[in-house]
Amino acid sequence: MSTIWRLTAFADFKPLADAVERLDEVYPPIALSWLLFEDGAAARMDVLFEARPDEAAFREASGLTGDIAISVEAMPDEDWVRISLEGLKPVDAGRFVLYGAHDRDAITAGQIGIEIEAGPAFGTGHHGTTRGCLIAFDDMLNAGFEPNTVFDLGCGTAALAIAAAKVLPDAEVMASDIDPEAVEESAENCTKNGTPGIDCFVAEGLDHGKLAGREFELIFANILAGPLVDLAPGIANALAPGGRVILSGLLTEQEAWVRAAYESAGLDVHRQPPLEGWECLVASKR
Repeated sequence: MSTIWRLTAFADFKPLADAVERLDEVYPPIALSWLLFEDGAAARMDVLFEARPDEAAFREASGLTGDIAISVEAMPDEDWVRISLEGLKPVDAGRFVLYGAHDRDAITAGQIGIEIEAGPAFGTGHHGTTRGCLIAFDDMLNAGFEPNTVFDLGCGTAALAIAAAKVLPDAEVMASDIDPEAVEESAENCTKNGTPGIDCFVAEGLDHGKLAGREFELIFANILAGPLVDLAPGIANALAPGGRVILSGLLTEQEAWVRAAYESAGLDVHRQPPLEGWECLVASKR
C-alpha cells in the first residue's frame, strides 16, 4: 500500500495564505495538493506529498519562516481520504453550494449543487477566492444580469463555469487553463455535474484560436494578482459592451494594484466584501 505524507502548519491566516499563493505559482507543483482552513484568526494548512518532504526545501518554496512550526506524518491512502473529507464540508455561496460526493445528501431543495472533489486542481470552493466569485455571480443574477456568453479563464476545476452553465442553460460557456491536467479534470467535472456542453481547453492566458476576436458578456478570472494585471488589457478587449469580469486570486494588499490595472484598461471596478483575506473585484465595460 502506498504512503501519503502530510505536512501541517498552524499559524495566523496571513502567513499561511501567502504560502498558499506561492505554492500556486510553483510549476510543476512541489506537492500533490494543499488546502488552507480558517478557524477565526487562526488557520491550518495541509500539504500532501508522495514522499517525505524536505522541510528546508518546503520552507524556501512556500516562504514559511522558521518561527512557524510544521509537522510531518505518514499515513496510508485511506487515511488521506478520510482526513481530507473531514475538513471539506459543503460550501454555501449564494444559491450555489459546492460539495464532495460524500455530501450529496446534504444538498437541499432550491440549492444549485456543484460536485467537486479535493485534488491538485484549484477551485474546490474551500478557498475565499472561489466562494467570492460565486457570491459575486449570484449577486449579478439577482440583479437580472443573464449573460449569453461566459468564459472561465484559469478554470482549475471548472467550478465557476459549471455554476454558469447550470443557471444559464442556453448560454455558451467556455473554460481554459494553462495546466492540461486541470483541463482534463475540468472536463470530467463538467460531465459529472450534467454540463458536458462546456468547452474546456488548454490555453495560456488569452492565447488560443478559440478566443481570437471573441467577446464575452461575462468572464471569470480567478487566478493570481500578477497574471490579472498582465492580462488586464486583453481581458478588457475580450469583454462585450456592457460585459463584466469577476476578478479574484488577490490578497487585500494587492487590491489597489489590480484595481488600477483594470481602471487603466477603461473598466469601472467595484470591490466586493473580502473573504478570508482574499479580495474579489467586479469590473464592467461601458
